[in-house]
Amino acid sequence: MLRARDRARQVEGSVQRKWGESQRQLRVAEELRHALAKIFQEGECRDPALRDTSIAVTEVRMSPDLRNATAFVVPLGGENTPEIIAGLKRSSAFLRRLVAREVPLRYAPRLVFALDGAFAQADRIAALLARPEVARDLGRPGERTEKDGDAH
Repeated sequence: MLRARDRARQVEGSVQRKWGESQRQLRVAEELRHALAKIFQEGECRDPALRDTSIAVTEVRMSPDLRNATAFVVPLGGENTPEIIAGLKRSSAFLRRLVAREVPLRYAPRLVFALDGAFAQADRIAALLARPEVARDLGRPGERTEKDGDAH
């Protein structure tokens, strides 16, 4: 259980800080995210599934010892997602070497790629909100609808 002093430190530390992640983990994760984004932008991947594919790196999470990194990615266009994730897993050793050249660390972290489901969830919510029955229910509080029986 956290003492009051520890809770206060975690709250005032930074707004983005997640519980349990050190400032160094966050900083290294951001450096890796930038390095991976640069590699994908320049098209340095040799895997056929990754050629001519735009990949966005949305987040990178580091282990406390900085030896493992999980990169959350989204293939732009949303097509062939399982093939792209499989291609990233096949290319992880090659990408690890490229990242090691870009980010100076004692140990190059082992890269694990995962699909970021936040975009799919946002699309699902947007589709739900666009439905006519939901739009009607979300109307402004002062508005009256035809169902209210007050048609002018």
